[in-house]
Amino acid sequence: MSNAFTPRPYQLDAITALRKGWEAGTNRLAIVLPTGAGKTVVFSHLAHQMLDSLGGRRVLVIAHREELIEQAAAKLLAVDPTLRVGIVKARRDDHQDADVIVASIQTLAVEKRRQAIRDIGLVIVDECHHAAARSYMEVLQHFGAWDGVPVAGFTATMTRTDGGLAEVWQDVVFRLDILDMISDGYLCDVRGKRITVDTLDLDKVRTRGGDLVDGQLGQALEDSGALEAIAKAYTEHAADRPGVVFTPTVATAQGAADALRAAGITAAPVWGDMGRDERRATLARYEAGDVQVLTNCMVLTEGFDAPHTSCVVIARPTKSAGLYVQMAGRALRPAPGKRDALLLDVMGASSRHRLASMVDLTAREVGDIEEKTLRQAAEAAAQEAAAAETRRTLAARVEAEEINLFGESAIRWLRTADGTWFIRLNGAMFLFLQRDHGTRLYRMRRWTEAYGVHAPKEDVARPLPEALAWLEQQAKVLAPYAFVSRQARWRYGKPSPKQLGLCRRLGITVPRGSTAGDVADLIDQDRVGRVLGQLILPAA
Repeated sequence: MSNAFTPRPYQLDAITALRKGWEAGTNRLAIVLPTGAGKTVVFSHLAHQMLDSLGGRRVLVIAHREELIEQAAAKLLAVDPTLRVGIVKARRDDHQDADVIVASIQTLAVEKRRQAIRDIGLVIVDECHHAAARSYMEVLQHFGAWDGVPVAGFTATMTRTDGGLAEVWQDVVFRLDILDMISDGYLCDVRGKRITVDTLDLDKVRTRGGDLVDGQLGQALEDSGALEAIAKAYTEHAADRPGVVFTPTVATAQGAADALRAAGITAAPVWGDMGRDERRATLARYEAGDVQVLTNCMVLTEGFDAPHTSCVVIARPTKSAGLYVQMAGRALRPAPGKRDALLLDVMGASSRHRLASMVDLTAREVGDIEEKTLRQAAEAAAQEAAAAETRRTLAARVEAEEINLFGESAIRWLRTADGTWFIRLNGAMFLFLQRDHGTRLYRMRRWTEAYGVHAPKEDVARPLPEALAWLEQQAKVLAPYAFVSRQARWRYGKPSPKQLGLCRRLGITVPRGSTAGDVADLIDQDRVGRVLGQLILPAA
Protein backbone atom coordinates (compact mmCIF):
# COMPACT_ATOMS: atom_id res chain seq x y z
CA MET A 1 0.00 0.00 0.00
CA SER A 2 1.34 3.44 -0.95
CA ASN A 3 2.13 5.84 1.92
CA ALA A 4 -0.18 8.33 0.18
CA PHE A 5 -3.11 6.04 0.96
CA THR A 6 -2.14 4.95 4.47
CA PRO A 7 -5.14 6.09 6.51
CA ARG A 8 -4.72 9.05 8.83
CA PRO A 9 -5.90 8.77 12.45
CA TYR A 10 -9.14 10.69 11.86
CA GLN A 11 -9.88 8.54 8.81
CA LEU A 12 -9.64 5.42 10.95
CA ASP A 13 -11.84 7.13 13.57
CA ALA A 14 -14.49 7.74 10.89
CA ILE A 15 -14.47 4.06 9.87
CA THR A 16 -14.71 2.98 13.52
CA ALA A 17 -17.68 5.31 14.07
CA LEU A 18 -19.51 3.76 11.11
CA ARG A 19 -18.89 0.19 12.20
CA LYS A 20 -19.97 0.91 15.77
CA GLY A 21 -23.11 2.60 14.50
CA TRP A 22 -24.01 -0.38 12.35
CA GLU A 23 -23.32 -2.79 15.21
CA ALA A 24 -25.72 -0.72 17.34
CA GLY A 25 -28.46 -1.26 14.78
CA THR A 26 -28.52 2.04 12.85
CA ASN A 27 -27.76 1.31 9.21
CA ARG A 28 -27.95 4.61 7.22
CA LEU A 29 -25.07 6.66 8.57
CA ALA A 30 -23.24 9.70 7.26
CA ILE A 31 -19.70 11.07 7.59
CA VAL A 32 -18.95 14.78 7.10
CA LEU A 33 -15.32 15.52 6.19
CA PRO A 34 -13.98 18.82 4.84
CA THR A 35 -12.86 19.02 1.24
CA GLY A 36 -9.29 17.71 1.25
CA ALA A 37 -9.82 15.32 4.15
CA GLY A 38 -9.66 12.31 1.81
CA LYS A 39 -13.17 10.90 1.95
CA THR A 40 -12.41 8.67 -1.06
CA VAL A 41 -9.49 7.18 0.86
CA VAL A 42 -11.77 6.62 3.87
CA PHE A 43 -14.46 4.74 1.98
CA SER A 44 -11.85 2.78 0.01
CA HIS A 45 -10.39 1.50 3.29
CA LEU A 46 -13.90 0.90 4.58
CA ALA A 47 -14.72 -1.28 1.59
CA HIS A 48 -11.40 -3.12 1.96
CA GLN A 49 -12.06 -3.81 5.67
CA MET A 50 -15.70 -4.82 5.29
CA LEU A 51 -15.50 -7.29 2.42
CA ASP A 52 -14.42 -10.22 4.58
CA SER A 53 -17.41 -9.72 6.90
CA LEU A 54 -20.06 -9.55 4.17
CA GLY A 55 -20.38 -13.30 3.66
CA GLY A 56 -19.54 -13.23 -0.04
CA ARG A 57 -21.68 -10.19 -0.77
CA ARG A 58 -20.23 -7.14 -2.49
CA VAL A 59 -19.76 -3.40 -2.03
CA LEU A 60 -21.58 -0.84 -4.17
CA VAL A 61 -20.19 2.71 -4.43
CA ILE A 62 -22.62 5.27 -5.89
CA ALA A 63 -21.37 8.53 -7.42
CA HIS A 64 -22.99 11.11 -9.67
CA ARG A 65 -20.18 12.38 -11.89
CA GLU A 66 -17.63 10.75 -14.17
CA GLU A 67 -14.63 12.26 -12.35
CA LEU A 68 -15.86 10.93 -9.00
CA ILE A 69 -16.40 7.44 -10.43
CA GLU A 70 -12.91 7.26 -11.92
CA GLN A 71 -11.33 8.65 -8.73
CA ALA A 72 -13.12 6.14 -6.55
CA ALA A 73 -12.10 3.18 -8.72
CA ALA A 74 -8.48 4.35 -8.76
CA LYS A 75 -8.32 4.86 -4.98
CA LEU A 76 -9.88 1.46 -4.29
CA LEU A 77 -7.16 -0.22 -6.36
CA ALA A 78 -4.45 1.90 -4.73
CA VAL A 79 -5.62 0.78 -1.28
CA ASP A 80 -5.87 -2.89 -2.31
CA PRO A 81 -4.50 -3.87 -5.76
CA THR A 82 -5.97 -7.36 -5.35
CA LEU A 83 -9.55 -6.04 -5.39
CA ARG A 84 -11.67 -6.68 -8.43
CA VAL A 85 -13.19 -3.26 -9.10
CA GLY A 86 -15.92 -2.92 -11.70
CA ILE A 87 -17.45 0.25 -13.17
CA VAL A 88 -21.09 0.59 -14.18
CA LYS A 89 -21.97 3.71 -16.16
CA ALA A 90 -23.49 4.35 -19.56
CA ARG A 91 -22.22 1.53 -21.82
CA ARG A 92 -19.83 0.09 -19.24
CA ASP A 93 -21.29 -2.81 -17.29
CA ASP A 94 -18.40 -4.47 -15.46
CA HIS A 95 -20.02 -5.94 -12.37
CA GLN A 96 -20.34 -9.71 -12.79
CA ASP A 97 -17.05 -10.69 -11.09
CA ALA A 98 -16.35 -7.49 -9.15
CA ASP A 99 -15.77 -7.31 -5.38
CA VAL A 100 -16.54 -3.58 -5.45
CA ILE A 101 -18.80 -1.93 -8.02
CA VAL A 102 -18.51 1.81 -8.65
CA ALA A 103 -21.67 2.97 -10.42
CA SER A 104 -23.21 6.22 -11.58
CA ILE A 105 -26.54 7.17 -10.07
CA GLN A 106 -27.82 8.05 -13.55
CA THR A 107 -27.25 4.45 -14.70
CA LEU A 108 -28.63 2.87 -11.53
CA ALA A 109 -31.75 5.01 -11.91
CA VAL A 110 -32.61 2.75 -14.89
CA GLU A 111 -34.46 -0.15 -13.30
CA LYS A 112 -33.10 -2.76 -15.72
CA ARG A 113 -29.51 -1.77 -14.95
CA ARG A 114 -29.87 -1.92 -11.17
CA GLN A 115 -31.86 -5.17 -11.30
CA ALA A 116 -28.84 -6.82 -12.92
CA ILE A 117 -26.61 -6.05 -9.92
CA ARG A 118 -27.04 -8.58 -7.12
CA ASP A 119 -25.54 -9.62 -3.78
CA ILE A 120 -24.84 -6.15 -2.37
CA GLY A 121 -23.91 -6.18 1.33
CA LEU A 122 -22.68 -2.59 1.76
CA VAL A 123 -23.64 0.63 -0.03
CA ILE A 124 -21.40 3.72 -0.06
CA VAL A 125 -22.76 7.03 -1.35
CA ASP A 126 -20.26 9.68 -2.45
CA GLU A 127 -21.38 13.33 -2.13
CA CYS A 128 -24.32 12.08 -0.11
CA HIS A 129 -25.90 15.53 0.28
CA HIS A 130 -27.57 14.71 -3.06
CA ALA A 131 -29.27 11.63 -1.62
CA ALA A 132 -32.68 13.24 -1.03
CA ALA A 133 -33.28 13.22 -4.79
CA ARG A 134 -35.87 10.72 -6.00
CA SER A 135 -33.32 8.80 -8.08
CA TYR A 136 -31.13 8.16 -5.03
CA MET A 137 -34.10 7.22 -2.86
CA GLU A 138 -35.30 4.62 -5.40
CA VAL A 139 -31.80 3.16 -5.82
CA LEU A 140 -31.12 2.99 -2.08
CA GLN A 141 -34.48 1.35 -1.42
CA HIS A 142 -33.76 -1.22 -4.15
CA PHE A 143 -30.44 -2.21 -2.56
CA GLY A 144 -31.93 -2.62 0.93
CA ALA A 145 -31.08 0.64 2.66
CA TRP A 146 -34.38 0.47 4.58
CA ASP A 147 -34.11 -3.28 5.11
CA GLY A 148 -30.92 -3.50 7.17
CA VAL A 149 -28.17 -3.27 4.53
CA PRO A 150 -25.47 -0.95 5.97
CA VAL A 151 -25.16 2.35 4.09
CA ALA A 152 -22.41 4.95 4.49
CA GLY A 153 -22.73 8.46 3.06
CA PHE A 154 -19.78 10.81 2.60
CA THR A 155 -19.87 14.56 2.01
CA ALA A 156 -18.09 17.79 2.84
CA THR A 157 -21.42 19.50 3.52
CA MET A 158 -24.59 18.27 5.16
CA THR A 159 -26.54 21.50 5.20
CA ARG A 160 -30.06 20.30 4.37
CA THR A 161 -30.69 18.60 7.69
CA ASP A 162 -34.45 18.77 7.39
CA GLY A 163 -36.79 17.35 4.78
CA GLY A 164 -35.47 14.64 2.50
CA LEU A 165 -31.93 14.32 3.80
CA ALA A 166 -33.16 13.75 7.33
CA GLU A 167 -35.28 10.90 5.97
CA VAL A 168 -32.29 9.30 4.26
CA TRP A 169 -29.56 9.68 6.88
CA GLN A 170 -30.40 8.56 10.39
CA ASP A 171 -27.30 10.04 12.00
CA VAL A 172 -24.03 11.81 11.27
CA VAL A 173 -21.63 9.63 13.26
CA PHE A 174 -18.41 11.49 12.52
CA ARG A 175 -17.78 15.09 11.66
CA LEU A 176 -14.46 16.91 11.31
CA ASP A 177 -14.15 20.68 11.29
CA ILE A 178 -11.94 22.50 8.80
CA LEU A 179 -10.15 24.21 11.71
CA ASP A 180 -9.13 20.79 13.06
CA MET A 181 -7.65 19.94 9.66
CA ILE A 182 -5.81 23.27 9.51
CA SER A 183 -4.44 22.90 13.05
CA ASP A 184 -3.18 19.38 12.30
CA GLY A 185 -1.50 20.49 9.07
CA TYR A 186 -3.77 18.50 6.75
CA LEU A 187 -5.23 21.64 5.14
CA CYS A 188 -3.83 25.10 4.46
CA ASP A 189 -4.87 28.06 6.54
CA VAL A 190 -7.07 30.47 4.61
CA ARG A 191 -7.51 34.24 4.48
CA GLY A 192 -10.17 36.26 2.70
CA LYS A 193 -10.66 39.59 0.96
CA ARG A 194 -13.85 41.22 -0.24
CA ILE A 195 -14.20 42.49 -3.79
CA THR A 196 -16.90 45.12 -3.38
CA VAL A 197 -18.71 46.08 -6.57
CA ASP A 198 -20.85 49.12 -5.73
CA THR A 199 -22.92 48.81 -8.91
CA LEU A 200 -23.89 45.18 -8.22
CA ASP A 201 -27.41 45.27 -6.74
CA LEU A 202 -28.11 41.77 -5.45
CA ASP A 203 -31.50 42.79 -4.03
CA LYS A 204 -32.82 42.71 -7.60
CA VAL A 205 -31.87 39.02 -7.91
CA ARG A 206 -34.65 36.63 -6.96
CA THR A 207 -34.31 33.55 -4.79
CA ARG A 208 -35.43 30.10 -5.91
CA GLY A 209 -34.86 26.85 -4.04
CA GLY A 210 -33.21 28.76 -1.22
CA ASP A 211 -30.52 30.44 -3.33
CA LEU A 212 -30.04 33.24 -5.84
CA VAL A 213 -31.26 32.45 -9.37
CA ASP A 214 -28.24 31.71 -11.58
CA GLY A 215 -29.47 33.47 -14.73
CA GLN A 216 -30.45 36.68 -12.96
CA LEU A 217 -27.26 36.65 -10.92
CA GLY A 218 -25.14 36.20 -14.05
CA GLN A 219 -26.89 39.10 -15.76
CA ALA A 220 -26.37 41.30 -12.70
CA LEU A 221 -22.64 40.48 -12.67
CA GLU A 222 -22.29 41.33 -16.36
CA ASP A 223 -24.31 44.55 -16.14
CA SER A 224 -22.44 45.82 -13.08
CA GLY A 225 -18.93 45.47 -14.49
CA ALA A 226 -18.10 42.87 -11.82
CA LEU A 227 -16.08 40.70 -14.23
CA GLU A 228 -13.62 43.52 -14.86
CA ALA A 229 -13.48 44.18 -11.09
CA ILE A 230 -12.61 40.53 -10.54
CA ALA A 231 -9.73 40.72 -13.01
CA LYS A 232 -8.42 43.91 -11.37
CA ALA A 233 -8.64 42.37 -7.88
CA TYR A 234 -6.86 39.23 -9.06
CA THR A 235 -3.90 41.20 -10.40
CA GLU A 236 -3.73 43.18 -7.12
CA HIS A 237 -4.09 40.37 -4.60
CA ALA A 238 -3.31 37.07 -6.36
CA ALA A 239 -1.07 37.86 -9.32
CA ASP A 240 1.31 35.02 -8.44
CA ARG A 241 -1.34 32.47 -7.44
CA PRO A 242 -2.95 29.72 -9.54
CA GLY A 243 -6.68 29.95 -8.98
CA VAL A 244 -10.26 29.03 -9.78
CA VAL A 245 -13.13 31.44 -10.38
CA PHE A 246 -16.69 30.23 -9.72
CA THR A 247 -19.45 31.95 -11.70
CA PRO A 248 -23.21 31.33 -12.03
CA THR A 249 -23.50 30.99 -15.83
CA VAL A 250 -21.49 29.86 -18.84
CA ALA A 251 -21.52 33.43 -20.17
CA THR A 252 -20.00 34.80 -16.95
CA ALA A 253 -17.36 32.03 -16.89
CA GLN A 254 -16.36 32.94 -20.44
CA GLY A 255 -16.57 36.67 -19.69
CA ALA A 256 -14.42 36.34 -16.57
CA ALA A 257 -11.76 34.48 -18.57
CA ASP A 258 -11.80 37.25 -21.20
CA ALA A 259 -11.43 39.94 -18.51
CA LEU A 260 -8.54 38.10 -16.85
CA ARG A 261 -6.72 37.64 -20.16
CA ALA A 262 -7.20 41.34 -20.92
CA ALA A 263 -5.50 42.05 -17.56
CA GLY A 264 -2.52 39.91 -18.55
CA ILE A 265 -3.42 36.67 -16.73
CA THR A 266 -3.64 33.39 -18.65
CA ALA A 267 -7.16 32.08 -18.07
CA ALA A 268 -9.48 29.50 -19.59
CA PRO A 269 -13.17 28.68 -18.98
CA VAL A 270 -14.74 25.25 -18.39
CA TRP A 271 -18.45 24.41 -18.20
CA GLY A 272 -20.79 21.45 -18.04
CA ASP A 273 -21.67 21.04 -21.72
CA MET A 274 -18.09 21.58 -22.90
CA GLY A 275 -16.72 18.70 -24.95
CA ARG A 276 -15.12 16.04 -22.76
CA ASP A 277 -11.78 16.08 -24.59
CA GLU A 278 -11.62 19.87 -24.61
CA ARG A 279 -12.37 20.06 -20.90
CA ARG A 280 -9.74 17.44 -20.07
CA ALA A 281 -7.19 19.30 -22.18
CA THR A 282 -8.00 22.58 -20.40
CA LEU A 283 -7.69 21.00 -16.96
CA ALA A 284 -4.38 19.42 -18.01
CA ARG A 285 -3.06 22.83 -19.08
CA TYR A 286 -4.02 24.23 -15.69
CA GLU A 287 -2.33 21.33 -13.91
CA ALA A 288 0.82 21.90 -15.97
CA GLY A 289 0.86 25.62 -15.20
CA ASP A 290 0.19 26.76 -18.77
CA VAL A 291 -3.09 28.29 -17.55
CA GLN A 292 -2.98 30.30 -14.32
CA VAL A 293 -6.71 30.66 -13.70
CA LEU A 294 -9.67 28.42 -14.49
CA THR A 295 -13.08 30.06 -14.67
CA ASN A 296 -16.05 27.73 -14.44
CA CYS A 297 -19.80 27.55 -14.29
CA MET A 298 -20.17 25.40 -11.16
CA VAL A 299 -18.50 22.27 -12.55
CA LEU A 300 -15.45 22.23 -10.26
CA THR A 301 -17.27 22.10 -6.91
CA GLU A 302 -16.92 18.30 -6.62
CA GLY A 303 -14.32 15.83 -7.86
CA PHE A 304 -11.79 18.47 -8.91
CA ASP A 305 -8.40 17.80 -7.34
CA ALA A 306 -5.62 20.36 -8.00
CA PRO A 307 -3.73 20.93 -4.73
CA HIS A 308 -1.57 23.71 -6.19
CA THR A 309 -4.69 25.92 -6.39
CA SER A 310 -4.11 28.72 -3.88
CA CYS A 311 -6.85 31.21 -4.76
CA VAL A 312 -10.60 30.86 -5.20
CA VAL A 313 -12.79 33.69 -6.44
CA ILE A 314 -16.41 33.36 -5.31
CA ALA A 315 -18.02 35.23 -8.20
CA ARG A 316 -21.16 33.24 -7.53
CA PRO A 317 -22.54 34.92 -4.35
CA THR A 318 -24.62 32.31 -2.56
CA LYS A 319 -26.95 31.95 0.41
CA SER A 320 -25.91 28.30 0.75
CA ALA A 321 -23.16 27.66 3.28
CA GLY A 322 -22.75 24.16 1.81
CA LEU A 323 -22.12 25.48 -1.70
CA TYR A 324 -19.70 28.08 -0.37
CA VAL A 325 -17.72 25.39 1.45
CA GLN A 326 -17.59 23.27 -1.71
CA MET A 327 -16.21 26.20 -3.72
CA ALA A 328 -13.72 27.43 -1.12
CA GLY A 329 -12.49 23.92 -0.43
CA ARG A 330 -10.85 23.74 -3.85
CA ALA A 331 -7.96 25.86 -2.53
CA LEU A 332 -7.38 24.29 0.86
CA ARG A 333 -5.29 21.24 -0.01
CA PRO A 334 -1.60 21.63 0.93
CA ALA A 335 1.08 21.52 -1.78
CA PRO A 336 4.85 22.11 -1.90
CA GLY A 337 5.63 25.83 -1.57
CA LYS A 338 2.02 26.74 -0.81
CA ARG A 339 1.84 29.05 2.23
CA ASP A 340 -1.91 29.56 2.50
CA ALA A 341 -5.14 29.89 0.52
CA LEU A 342 -6.81 33.14 -0.50
CA LEU A 343 -10.56 33.62 -0.97
CA LEU A 344 -11.76 36.62 -2.95
CA ASP A 345 -15.47 37.17 -2.25
CA VAL A 346 -17.43 39.22 -4.78
CA MET A 347 -19.81 41.42 -2.78
CA GLY A 348 -22.55 43.76 -3.91
CA ALA A 349 -25.25 45.88 -2.37
CA SER A 350 -27.75 43.68 -0.52
CA SER A 351 -30.06 44.26 2.40
CA ARG A 352 -32.34 41.25 2.08
CA HIS A 353 -29.94 38.37 1.33
CA ARG A 354 -27.76 36.75 3.98
CA LEU A 355 -24.83 35.55 1.86
CA ALA A 356 -22.40 32.81 2.88
CA SER A 357 -18.82 33.88 3.58
CA MET A 358 -15.54 32.62 4.99
CA VAL A 359 -17.00 32.31 8.49
CA ASP A 360 -19.21 29.48 7.17
CA LEU A 361 -16.17 27.27 6.60
CA THR A 362 -16.22 26.26 10.26
CA ALA A 363 -18.87 25.49 12.86
CA ARG A 364 -16.87 27.44 15.46
CA GLU A 365 -17.25 31.08 16.35
CA VAL A 366 -14.65 33.12 14.47
CA GLY A 367 -15.79 36.73 14.80
CA ASP A 368 -14.04 39.42 12.75
CA ILE A 369 -11.91 37.98 9.93
CA GLU A 370 -10.52 41.24 8.55
CA GLU A 371 -6.74 40.96 8.10
CA LYS A 372 -6.73 37.52 9.75
CA THR A 373 -6.53 33.94 8.59
CA LEU A 374 -9.38 31.65 9.57
CA ARG A 375 -7.25 30.07 12.28
CA GLN A 376 -6.18 33.44 13.67
CA ALA A 377 -9.78 34.64 13.73
CA ALA A 378 -10.93 31.48 15.54
CA GLU A 379 -8.17 31.78 18.12
CA ALA A 380 -9.02 35.44 18.72
CA ALA A 381 -12.71 34.60 19.11
CA ALA A 382 -11.90 31.78 21.54
CA GLN A 383 -9.75 34.10 23.64
CA GLU A 384 -12.48 36.73 23.69
CA ALA A 385 -15.09 34.14 24.58
CA ALA A 386 -12.93 32.85 27.42
CA ALA A 387 -12.41 36.40 28.68
CA ALA A 388 -16.14 37.13 28.45
CA GLU A 389 -16.95 33.93 30.33
CA THR A 390 -14.51 34.91 33.04
CA ARG A 391 -16.10 38.35 33.31
CA ARG A 392 -19.58 36.86 33.52
CA THR A 393 -18.55 34.39 36.18
CA LEU A 394 -16.75 37.00 38.22
CA ALA A 395 -19.84 39.16 38.02
CA ALA A 396 -21.70 36.27 39.61
CA ARG A 397 -19.22 36.48 42.52
CA VAL A 398 -17.53 33.17 41.86
CA GLU A 399 -14.00 33.15 43.21
CA ALA A 400 -11.34 34.14 40.68
CA GLU A 401 -9.20 31.25 41.87
CA GLU A 402 -11.78 28.73 40.64
CA ILE A 403 -12.33 30.51 37.33
CA ASN A 404 -8.65 30.53 36.48
CA LEU A 405 -8.09 26.93 37.45
CA PHE A 406 -11.11 25.45 35.72
CA GLY A 407 -10.82 27.77 32.70
CA GLU A 408 -7.26 26.66 32.00
CA SER A 409 -7.99 22.95 32.33
CA ALA A 410 -8.10 20.70 29.26
CA ILE A 411 -10.74 18.58 31.01
CA ARG A 412 -14.45 19.22 30.46
CA TRP A 413 -15.50 20.58 33.87
CA LEU A 414 -19.16 21.48 34.28
CA ARG A 415 -21.12 23.10 37.08
CA THR A 416 -24.59 22.37 38.38
CA ALA A 417 -27.09 25.14 39.06
CA ASP A 418 -26.16 25.16 42.77
CA GLY A 419 -22.43 25.55 41.96
CA THR A 420 -21.05 22.00 42.27
CA TRP A 421 -18.14 21.30 39.91
CA PHE A 422 -18.21 17.87 38.24
CA ILE A 423 -16.75 15.75 35.42
CA ARG A 424 -19.18 13.44 33.64
CA LEU A 425 -17.48 10.13 32.70
CA ASN A 426 -20.43 8.23 31.23
CA GLY A 427 -24.15 7.81 31.75
CA ALA A 428 -23.60 5.85 34.96
CA MET A 429 -20.69 7.69 36.59
CA PHE A 430 -19.42 11.17 37.40
CA LEU A 431 -16.84 12.77 39.66
CA PHE A 432 -17.49 15.91 41.70
CA LEU A 433 -15.95 18.24 44.28
CA GLN A 434 -17.64 18.79 47.66
CA ARG A 435 -16.74 22.01 49.43
CA ASP A 436 -15.72 21.76 53.11
CA HIS A 437 -18.14 23.99 54.99
CA GLY A 438 -16.60 27.28 56.07
CA THR A 439 -13.23 26.60 54.43
CA ARG A 440 -11.53 26.93 51.03
CA LEU A 441 -10.86 23.19 50.92
CA TYR A 442 -12.49 20.48 48.81
CA ARG A 443 -13.12 16.73 49.04
CA MET A 444 -13.23 14.39 46.06
CA ARG A 445 -16.31 12.25 45.43
CA ARG A 446 -17.43 9.68 42.86
CA TRP A 447 -21.05 8.85 42.04
CA THR A 448 -22.06 5.64 40.26
CA GLU A 449 -25.53 4.49 39.35
CA ALA A 450 -24.94 1.18 41.12
CA TYR A 451 -23.50 2.41 44.45
CA GLY A 452 -24.27 6.11 44.75
CA VAL A 453 -21.67 8.44 46.31
CA HIS A 454 -18.39 7.12 47.64
CA ALA A 455 -15.20 8.78 48.88
CA PRO A 456 -11.59 7.82 48.23
CA LYS A 457 -9.71 5.72 50.80
CA GLU A 458 -7.74 8.77 51.90
CA ASP A 459 -10.63 11.17 52.43
CA VAL A 460 -8.93 14.43 53.27
CA ALA A 461 -9.88 17.98 52.37
CA ARG A 462 -7.43 19.58 49.95
CA PRO A 463 -6.81 23.04 48.48
CA LEU A 464 -8.62 23.55 45.18
CA PRO A 465 -5.58 23.08 42.87
CA GLU A 466 -4.72 19.74 44.49
CA ALA A 467 -8.32 18.53 44.49
CA LEU A 468 -8.78 19.53 40.86
CA ALA A 469 -5.56 17.79 39.75
CA TRP A 470 -6.42 14.63 41.70
CA LEU A 471 -9.90 14.37 40.22
CA GLU A 472 -8.67 15.07 36.69
CA GLN A 473 -6.17 12.23 37.00
CA GLN A 474 -8.99 9.92 38.07
CA ALA A 475 -11.09 11.05 35.08
CA LYS A 476 -8.28 10.19 32.63
CA VAL A 477 -7.99 6.71 34.17
CA LEU A 478 -11.72 5.98 34.26
CA ALA A 479 -12.88 7.27 30.84
CA PRO A 480 -11.57 7.66 27.26
CA TYR A 481 -9.98 11.08 26.86
CA ALA A 482 -12.41 12.06 24.08
CA PHE A 483 -15.26 11.75 26.62
CA VAL A 484 -13.77 14.23 29.08
CA SER A 485 -11.73 16.58 26.84
CA ARG A 486 -12.96 20.14 26.30
CA GLN A 487 -11.47 20.08 22.78
CA ALA A 488 -12.80 16.71 21.58
CA ARG A 489 -13.69 16.92 17.89
CA TRP A 490 -17.21 15.58 18.34
CA ARG A 491 -18.10 18.64 20.43
CA TYR A 492 -17.94 20.98 17.40
CA GLY A 493 -20.49 19.14 15.27
CA LYS A 494 -24.20 19.80 15.07
CA PRO A 495 -26.48 18.38 17.79
CA SER A 496 -27.94 14.99 16.92
CA PRO A 497 -31.69 14.45 16.63
CA LYS A 498 -31.44 12.19 19.72
CA GLN A 499 -29.85 14.98 21.75
CA LEU A 500 -32.46 17.51 20.69
CA GLY A 501 -35.30 15.06 21.32
CA LEU A 502 -34.01 14.37 24.85
CA CYS A 503 -33.80 18.12 25.53
CA ARG A 504 -37.41 18.53 24.47
CA ARG A 505 -38.50 15.73 26.80
CA LEU A 506 -36.53 17.19 29.70
CA GLY A 507 -37.71 20.73 29.04
CA ILE A 508 -34.18 21.99 28.40
CA THR A 509 -33.97 25.09 26.20
CA VAL A 510 -31.27 24.77 23.53
CA PRO A 511 -29.88 28.16 22.46
CA ARG A 512 -29.73 28.80 18.74
CA GLY A 513 -26.38 27.83 17.22
CA SER A 514 -25.48 25.32 19.96
CA THR A 515 -22.98 22.60 19.06
CA ALA A 516 -23.22 18.92 19.95
CA GLY A 517 -20.89 19.64 22.87
CA ASP A 518 -23.00 22.54 24.12
CA VAL A 519 -26.12 20.37 24.11
CA ALA A 520 -24.28 17.49 25.82
CA ASP A 521 -23.23 19.94 28.56
CA LEU A 522 -26.82 21.11 29.07
CA ILE A 523 -28.04 17.53 29.36
CA ASP A 524 -25.26 16.55 31.79
CA GLN A 525 -25.77 19.63 33.97
CA ASP A 526 -29.48 18.86 34.19
CA ARG A 527 -28.98 15.18 35.01
CA VAL A 528 -26.16 15.61 37.53
CA GLY A 529 -28.01 18.50 39.15
CA ARG A 530 -31.09 16.32 39.61
CA VAL A 531 -29.03 13.37 40.95
CA LEU A 532 -27.18 15.50 43.50
CA GLY A 533 -30.36 17.36 44.42
CA GLN A 534 -31.96 14.06 45.51
CA LEU A 535 -29.00 13.02 47.67
CA ILE A 536 -28.43 13.89 51.29
CA LEU A 537 -24.69 14.39 51.36
CA PRO A 538 -22.87 14.06 54.68
CA ALA A 539 -21.47 17.36 55.95
CA ALA A 540 -17.94 17.82 54.71
